Amino acid sequence: MPFSTLPPLLATALAERGYADPTPVQAEVLEAQAHGRDLIVSAQTGSGKTVAFGLAIASDLLEDGERMQPPGLPQALIIAPTRELALQVSRELIWLYGKAGARIATCVGGMDASKERRALSHGAQIVVGTPGRLRDHLERGALNLSTLRAVVLDEADEMLDMGFREDLEEILDATPQERRTLLFSATMPAPIVSLARRYQRDALRISTVTQERGHGDISYQAMAVAPADIEHAVVNLLRFHEAETAMLFCATRDNVRHLHAGLVERGFAVVALSGEHSQNERNQALQSLRDRRARVCVATDVAARGIDLPTLSLVVHVEIPRDAETLQHRSGRTGRAGKKGTAVLIVPYPRRKRVESMLRGARIQAEWINPPSADDIRRADTQRLVDTLLAPVELSEQDHELGRKLLAERSAEDVAAMLAHAYRARLPEPEELLGSDAPTEPRGPRPGFEQSAWFRLNVGRNQNADPRWILPLLCRRGHISRTEIGAIRIAAQETMFEVAGGVAARFLDAVRRTATEDDEVDIQPTDGKPREEARRNRRDNTRPVHAPKPYRAPAGRAPHAGRTDQAQPGPHGAGKKKGPNKWKGGAKTFANKKPGKDR
Repeated sequence: MPFSTLPPLLATALAERGYADPTPVQAEVLEAQAHGRDLIVSAQTGSGKTVAFGLAIASDLLEDGERMQPPGLPQALIIAPTRELALQVSRELIWLYGKAGARIATCVGGMDASKERRALSHGAQIVVGTPGRLRDHLERGALNLSTLRAVVLDEADEMLDMGFREDLEEILDATPQERRTLLFSATMPAPIVSLARRYQRDALRISTVTQERGHGDISYQAMAVAPADIEHAVVNLLRFHEAETAMLFCATRDNVRHLHAGLVERGFAVVALSGEHSQNERNQALQSLRDRRARVCVATDVAARGIDLPTLSLVVHVEIPRDAETLQHRSGRTGRAGKKGTAVLIVPYPRRKRVESMLRGARIQAEWINPPSADDIRRADTQRLVDTLLAPVELSEQDHELGRKLLAERSAEDVAAMLAHAYRARLPEPEELLGSDAPTEPRGPRPGFEQSAWFRLNVGRNQNADPRWILPLLCRRGHISRTEIGAIRIAAQETMFEVAGGVAARFLDAVRRTATEDDEVDIQPTDGKPREEARRNRRDNTRPVHAPKPYRAPAGRAPHAGRTDQAQPGPHGAGKKKGPNKWKGGAKTFANKKPGKDR
């Protein structure tokens, strides 16, 4: 359905921005059944939601479908969770309603509040802001919502997750009862349902979220690398794709700072976005990306929420997202408005299974690839150079004159080689990776441990078991060396360890010969490996019988009987005496406590 049913001014603005047909969510809000009603809309990131609610409130803003009233008190209020998203919404509405004479005031944290109050006092038909700043203006009397006709809550679920519920309720309570309320939320948790039930009337539910949660215009890739190779993999990805704009996601401010510094050092045009940057610094960084002065942005999740960069074609998850929703929001920065994009997850080898589970839960089909090698990057560079040189271009007389001068001095082959050299010289060098493939087969046993034997100790984490004192104890008791002891598995109440098969019999014989009645650490052979025993216990629905915890007195014995002077396991092994109040790992004895000294 074309935009033919819209007011001419809006249709013209859309045509000038290259909009030929509405997206699914835009088409839904323009249906006759949605006209004038409260709406609850679920749509995927990058589906054109901002333009959708801008079109949905047109009937509330335009008089006779043409122009707006002169600037005065706000007629529409749009609330967004972050500063970046609010600023992005403002930019979209400016070009959408610019021909209709709209004046838009933006109120976000981190900006000059006095300038915002002056803008509100001069009048604005549309106000866009974040919950905290809008509430502040409302309480100071700078924001008057008495004539409001429409309220839009963009990414309402995110605002509730960020703790803005009280702010939203105070703002909505200050609006007229007859207003329209449009709620845009990716998910519908219980708090969103409660909010809608309280502030909406006969709301129409619209959902354009498909069963396939991943964006159809985004190609997902994943690569397993050694943990030490993560930064090198990022460098090679940027060099291989040479994207017009790329965004790299990190989990913390420190990691953003570190990666940004590393890329700057290598010669990339890169900016950073995180919570430690002021709003002015963020605006400058985003403007550098839009002006093509920078091509790479390193950001945290919150800082990048709501950012819309038309040229963004590559998203790299430098650190694994915490959940599927974060993965969707990050990746949704690309593949917008029908354009193609690539999202790459860099996965340390030990976390591959977790990522595979996350992708299955998100119903995303990701291709597992090897990190680009230096040779792959050089081949891509060569192809890009050839494509650039062979592309049709109009040459001036000065260009031809320079070409003739170069050919007079050097051969055509030399000139071409120098051109290729000059092209490569401005590019950062690719990195050599430790390895390109994750280990797919489990590692075999260490030499000498093919037929190893397993033993059990009667101490675990609750008795302060630690390899630092267990290993010397085993060597001393079993008359073997450290190299003849394999894996050590410490559980809550016991420890299992592995001994090389060639010395197992000798070890057991030495342990039995050196055992004394005073030993608190008991060493016994066991059948099977720790994993086999765990499976057997789960299958039989039984638990191994361990010695009772120190605070659980066996039947027929007084609590802690015989424990005040017994030897305790520790870094120096058995045999060290402890005083009555030096118990380690259980309840203290208070027999010597003086009365009246409670604190």
